[in-house]
Amino acid sequence: MKALQIAATGMAAQQMKVDVVSNNLANMSTTGYNPRRADFADLYYQQVTRPGSISAADGSMLPTGVQIGLGVRPTSVSVVQGQKSLDPTGADLDLAIDGNGYIEVQLPSGQTGYTRDGALKRSADGLIVTSDGFTVVPGLTIPSDARGITISPSGEVWADFADRVEPELLGQLTLSAFSNEKGLEAIGSNLFVESPASGPAFSAEPGQDGLGTLRQGYLESSSVDAVREVTELIKAQRGYELNAKVITAVDQMLSATTQVR
Repeated sequence: MKALQIAATGMAAQQMKVDVVSNNLANMSTTGYNPRRADFADLYYQQVTRPGSISAADGSMLPTGVQIGLGVRPTSVSVVQGQKSLDPTGADLDLAIDGNGYIEVQLPSGQTGYTRDGALKRSADGLIVTSDGFTVVPGLTIPSDARGITISPSGEVWADFADRVEPELLGQLTLSAFSNEKGLEAIGSNLFVESPASGPAFSAEPGQDGLGTLRQGYLESSSVDAVREVTELIKAQRGYELNAKVITAVDQMLSATTQVR
């Protein structure tokens, strides 16, 4: 019976959905995290009788035919884009992106990463880095005698000194964007890398070319909606149970068939 394999694909699909939902709920407090969504499509169909087939000698055609579906398959796990609230922290190196864009990061492998996690830190050498120690492009260094840092909405980084009246401009932060953000490849630690599906990155100063602006002293909260995720979890659980009932029913039918004498 095909129903065994069909129900098995349904159980596997619902299990995958539960995995995605559980990851979303686990990242409810992750800075700048956007939830993921599992998408599915039906599998191939067995064409028992094709629509439009000749059904009689007079040339009559079948209006529908007989097509038996063979189950379901996952098509993608995509990012649900959206920005939630910006939470004030007061830290001078905490940055929230108000709008579109990603902070560019230099990874140890030489590859370029992108993140919306603006919880930046200062390394032992004064470099502005991420929480994992990755250098934020363009590699700005904060002098050891700077008593304060100011980052403008347009990305200009200024340092204040005790013996000077005017602040010193240290450099310019930029943001990057992609034609297809959902095509970015997630590598963990709130980081993404460019992929053929995302297209190449284009960078500009914050507030230009459709990019958002920077908010110093704020962090972007996770956009996970707990109520929605729990609802999706219940739906996936019920779908799993229904597919399991199909397997139980098919097993009873097969048992009845083997007992026929």
